[in-house]
Amino acid sequence: MAMTPANDAFTLNNRYSHNHTRRSPRPSTRSPSPTAVAMGIGKLTRRNPRRLSHSGSNGNLLHDIGEDAIHTLETRQYDEDTYPLKGQKVKKIDWEIPRKTFHSSIGFLVVPLYTSGFSARPVIIILSGALAIISAAEVLRFRNAAFARFYERILGPLMRNSEKHKVNGVVWYILGVLFSLIIYPLDVAVVSILILSWADTTASTFGRLWGPYTRPLPSHIPLIPFLPVVLSSRLGLPLARRKSLAGFIAASLTSGAIALSFWGWLAPIRDSEPIWTWDNHQFGGWSGLGLLSSVTALIGGVAEALDLGSLDDNLTLPIISGGVLWGFIRGLSFLF
Repeated sequence: MAMTPANDAFTLNNRYSHNHTRRSPRPSTRSPSPTAVAMGIGKLTRRNPRRLSHSGSNGNLLHDIGEDAIHTLETRQYDEDTYPLKGQKVKKIDWEIPRKTFHSSIGFLVVPLYTSGFSARPVIIILSGALAIISAAEVLRFRNAAFARFYERILGPLMRNSEKHKVNGVVWYILGVLFSLIIYPLDVAVVSILILSWADTTASTFGRLWGPYTRPLPSHIPLIPFLPVVLSSRLGLPLARRKSLAGFIAASLTSGAIALSFWGWLAPIRDSEPIWTWDNHQFGGWSGLGLLSSVTALIGGVAEALDLGSLDDNLTLPIISGGVLWGFIRGLSFLF
C-alpha cells in the first residue's frame, strides 16, 4: 500500500506510530539558543497550531521550552556598554543610582561655589590632595587582596563591575576637573564640569531608558562632507556604537541648557569678566546667547558619544568640550 506523504514530522508520527518503533532522542550537551528556540516555536505554532495543541507530550514539551526561552529573553541582563536589540523587552535595568547621584552632585556643588565668588586655586589644591590619596588607595587595591575587598565594600556602589579590575572612574573624574580648572578660563571650566556632571548623567539615563527603541549612532561623523566612505571614516570623528540616539539627544539638550542658563543667568551674578557677556560687541544679546548655546549643545553631544578607545569619558568629556568651546569663542572674537 502506497503511503501518502505527511505534511510534517508531527503528523507522520501520529499516523504511523503503530508501524514504526519510536527512537529515543540522543541527548545533547549543548543548550539551544533562546532566540533560535523562540523563533522555532513561533514558526511551528504558525504552521500547525491545531495539530501542536493535540500532540500530547510533544506539545507540552514545546510549550515548556518556549516559556523558558521567552523568560530568558525578557530577563537578560545588559551591562553599561551594551544595548538590546530594537523592540526586545528588557525587564531589569541597572540604573546605577548611587554612582549617578554622586556624579551629578558635583554640579550642584560647583554652581553655588561659582556664584559666591570662589577662587579656583584652593579648589585645585583640595582636589590635588584628594587625587593623591585616591591614587595611593588604587595602587594598594591592586596589590593587596584584603584591602581590595575593604575598598570595594566601601566604594562598591560607586563602581561599575568593569572598574574592579582597572582604575576607578573617580580618578579620571578628578583629573578631568583639574585639567579644566587649570587650563581654561573659569567660566569655560565651570561649563565643562557641568557638562561632565549633568550631560553625561542624562545621556546614560535616557540611553538606558529609550536606547533600545532608537537607532544606534553611526560609526563616525565625517569632518569633511562628500568624501568617499574610506576617506570619511579615516578623517571623521569615531563614535561609540554602543551609544544610542536617545543618549546623544539627551546629552545635547542638557549641554545647551547648561550654556543658556550659565551665561544668561549665573555668569552675570559673579563680579568677574567671563569670556562671553551680554554686551559682547561681536555676538552679544539673545542672538549671541542662542548661537553659543546651540554650539555648546552640539559639542557636548558629540564629546559624550566619542569613542576614544580605552580613554575614560570622565577624563575626555570636560577636556574636549571645554577646549572646543573655548576655541570656538576665541575664533569668533578674532573673526569679528
